[in-house]
Amino acid sequence: MARGATDVPLIELTIGACFDAVVKRQPDHEALVSVHQGQRLTYSALQTEARRLASALLGLGLVPGDRVAIWSHNNTEWVLMQLATAEVGLVLVNINPAYRTSEVEYALNKVGCKLLVTMPRFKTSDYLGMLRELAPEWGHGEPGQLESQQLPNLHTVVWIDVAGQGADEPGLMRFSSLIGRGDASDPRVAEAAAQLKPSDPINIQFTSGTTGFPKGATLTHRNILNNGFFNGECMKLTPADRLCIPVPLYHCFGMVLGNLACLTHGATIVYPNDAFDPLTVLQAVQDEKCTGLHGVPTMFIAELDHPRFKEFDLSTLRTGIMAGSPCPTAVMQRVVDDMHLSQITIAYGMTETSPVSCQSSTDTPLDKRVATVGQVQPHLEVKIIDAGTGDVVAPGVSGELCTRGYSVMHGYWDDPAKTAEAIDAEGWMHTGDLATMDAEGYVNIVGRIKDMVIRGGENIYPREIEEFLYRHPAVQDVQVVGVPDTRYGEELCAWVVVKPGQTLSDEVLREFCKGKIAHYKIPRYIRFVADFPMTVTGKIQKFMIRDAMKEQLGLTEDRTA
Repeated sequence: MARGATDVPLIELTIGACFDAVVKRQPDHEALVSVHQGQRLTYSALQTEARRLASALLGLGLVPGDRVAIWSHNNTEWVLMQLATAEVGLVLVNINPAYRTSEVEYALNKVGCKLLVTMPRFKTSDYLGMLRELAPEWGHGEPGQLESQQLPNLHTVVWIDVAGQGADEPGLMRFSSLIGRGDASDPRVAEAAAQLKPSDPINIQFTSGTTGFPKGATLTHRNILNNGFFNGECMKLTPADRLCIPVPLYHCFGMVLGNLACLTHGATIVYPNDAFDPLTVLQAVQDEKCTGLHGVPTMFIAELDHPRFKEFDLSTLRTGIMAGSPCPTAVMQRVVDDMHLSQITIAYGMTETSPVSCQSSTDTPLDKRVATVGQVQPHLEVKIIDAGTGDVVAPGVSGELCTRGYSVMHGYWDDPAKTAEAIDAEGWMHTGDLATMDAEGYVNIVGRIKDMVIRGGENIYPREIEEFLYRHPAVQDVQVVGVPDTRYGEELCAWVVVKPGQTLSDEVLREFCKGKIAHYKIPRYIRFVADFPMTVTGKIQKFMIRDAMKEQLGLTEDRTA
């Protein structure tokens, strides 16, 4: 067991109050650069726009505790929603832009969202089209008065526009029109803020469950504000730092380890693009003289291997966070040597713990940064237990990693039974991850108790994919596992038993998935089999499926980190 330092106290403020204090110290310091939008905002300007938006949201009749969702890639509007909702106690619900109709319908209804802010379209994704598919009756009412049988709680949809451009969307509201209704000096904003407590829920993020659809991990001001602060402390952020954030804001990685780490330290947020593109990351780091860079290992690999990599001056870089999946030693060495990230840190956690429980620091030896996920964060405890007995294991012995402290979520939204399964009576969050801890407190993740697959930083639970594939009329049975992949860490593989008298091809099954589940959840490998390997008691042996696929594909797992 290990306990984090307590010499630096926890921040016992709401996100809004903490942000206001930073603005007061440095109103004219640059807070945000959204490169792809051509926008720059000082701390004072960001505060003004966030208060205008908060005023506009209250003007729609929303009250503290109401859930409002955002379905978008990275942009200024996203961080404005993050700040505005926190300012007046609205619970921001993060919707993954890869979600499709069934997933967004479930998410919006599960937590009862009253308002949704969305990108209209992105590449091949037509977000407004998907919404109209769910609610074809929209388009006849006034914005703010939508009615739908399939989305009964949702009364307002706001689409992110470029002010003055593009045709109107019948029944829906422009973001520029919404924020234009607000007043930064609206007394209702301060009145709502004064009623809030750090322990109030302020954010819901969906995490894939072991059965059925995702669960809504509910996080408080205290959870995510402090986690962002202490992650910034690990990176030794100051107002002089400029952090390039290519990771998505709908994950804790972007909104907590990115936005809140910067905003609690007075640093500058830099969004290189709306979605990840290695060339724009390199360009933004050079042009904006970024000192920090976040990413999952696949992002760093894409940047390092870009044919134009050597054209860019990255000498201003020093720190950042790599997380999401294990990083091979050779890649970490290239990141340090070729990208000048001598003080890059490694972080480990899960959405339910806001997210980081363990992290290396800027002065952690490189071998420890590669081979471990660092040590326990301040004001937290971690222990490694025998999953059978619950006893703490000896140093170096594998067991389940558990976390306790301020970062543990408020609970799963409207699901006390699942919350009780995850958090025990003593407040320990059971992660389901297998880990070891050495005598110095360095933690190494060695596997997963559950069957979670991590593909390019996305956490995927096979059961969710299996339940979806069962919907195909020709599928009798299906089992989904993860197999090693050099690019994404893992890829999904589905073994399918077809109903007697039916025929099915992998192309047909993938087409069945498109537009209904997120692209990263569609199995790359599909095999049609007569049955599955089982124990004598009838339990399916997924490890044998994985082993068979690794042999078929000639794959080996890299467990260097």
